[in-house]
Amino acid sequence: MLKKSVIISLCFLFSLLSSATHASNSLPDIGTVGAGALTIEKEKEYGWAFRLMANQGLPIIHDPVLNYYIEDLGQNLVSHADSVKLPFNFFLIDDKEINAAAFLGGNVKIHTGLFLYAQNESELAGVIAHEIAHITQRHLARMIEQQSFSNPASLAALAGSLLLAVVSPTAGMAALTTTMAVTAQSQINYTRLHEYEADRIGIQTLAGAGYNPYGMADFFSKLAEKYKYANMPPQMLSTHPLPETRLAESRLRAGQFEKKHYKNSLDYQLSKARITVRYNNISAKAAVSFYQSQIKNHKYQLKEAALYGLALAYFQNKDYEKAQEINAQLLKEQPGNLFYNDLAADTALALKNPKKIIAPLSALYKKTPNNPVIVLNLVIALQENKQYKEAEKKLELFIRSHPEHVLAHLLAIDLYKIMNIRSKEYASRAQYLALQGRFREASQEMGSALVYADKKLDQARYSAKIELYKKDDLRLQSLK
Repeated sequence: MLKKSVIISLCFLFSLLSSATHASNSLPDIGTVGAGALTIEKEKEYGWAFRLMANQGLPIIHDPVLNYYIEDLGQNLVSHADSVKLPFNFFLIDDKEINAAAFLGGNVKIHTGLFLYAQNESELAGVIAHEIAHITQRHLARMIEQQSFSNPASLAALAGSLLLAVVSPTAGMAALTTTMAVTAQSQINYTRLHEYEADRIGIQTLAGAGYNPYGMADFFSKLAEKYKYANMPPQMLSTHPLPETRLAESRLRAGQFEKKHYKNSLDYQLSKARITVRYNNISAKAAVSFYQSQIKNHKYQLKEAALYGLALAYFQNKDYEKAQEINAQLLKEQPGNLFYNDLAADTALALKNPKKIIAPLSALYKKTPNNPVIVLNLVIALQENKQYKEAEKKLELFIRSHPEHVLAHLLAIDLYKIMNIRSKEYASRAQYLALQGRFREASQEMGSALVYADKKLDQARYSAKIELYKKDDLRLQSLK
């Protein structure tokens, strides 16, 4: 059964189409399919639409620290990949299911469950490198085009069915059933070739980016072994078939690279601790006990990550002073660490002492004025300290360079509401709605902003935005 949060991704589509029969040994020559009717520009359009619908229909995590980490990891992999023709967008889904998936337009979703299962950064990077390869090789574009060759349905109908499934899985599945009628056997062979190709290219990317090339094979091997006899294996095993030959080939390919020691990533272990405490649906007291036990029995990969996890758990349990004390020690060792600075801001605000964090955040802001973790925490601290004008100045600068940052627009709505600047409050809400593809509602909110605007420049900007939203609404509807 599909959950509401499930998107019809590349890999899910593959498994759906291949479920009716067993695979044969012959693999088709897929040639240059994907370079024809579904052009790169058209794929970018669907990628744009996907991001809008994902913002509206998926439980995306807007956590600046985790988002910064996953984007940095993803872009590092992309910078070492070949045949990159699209901009990439990586985002986290609040879902304990062990899964990751790719979609048209360079979009890659990663479930929080992946962090809870992967033991190290190379395993996580291996899964993401695999998904990146699906996109660089245009596997979904190839499949959609192959479907259109075998079926009277148009490319727009096929891709539109996928987009519809983001918001309404049931309706999307019905649309896919109608538009896709090619034989299941040919789809199985096509899918299997894609998986092997994504493994091969993904391992090259993984090694090139400085990760352990065995990371991908290690992750999939452990997953297959653990759920070998399970009645309900994780979704990733259905979307990524794992025959023994595929695992063996992955290990052989990894073995071609030079063997060396790979340092355990602190940022990965900190991310894992953050997800464990804040996104794993365990009680704060249970989290405290978990990390206390880890530290007492030395059952951790990195002590700093265990201490950070304990500090987060104390914070969740509202033991703010204990959280602050542990985190302060971690900050002494790494004053610029984003995870520690974010928790320092959280504890200072929880203890009603925003002044304490403004100075250190301001010093970091001078060095990295575009870092979302530093900027957004500083804006919140300034707002709590009633330094509204300074908060507004920094937030506006940030939004100017990060116009699609959802959390920044939410902070702007709150800030302008406190400042009682109605025009900017409505305009910020309009931009937030537009990022969800809700352009008609966005136009109404921007219309209200126009009513309250008293400067001609603002009036002109808001009027132009209304016209843009109307065009974008037609643009989005044409893709569904």
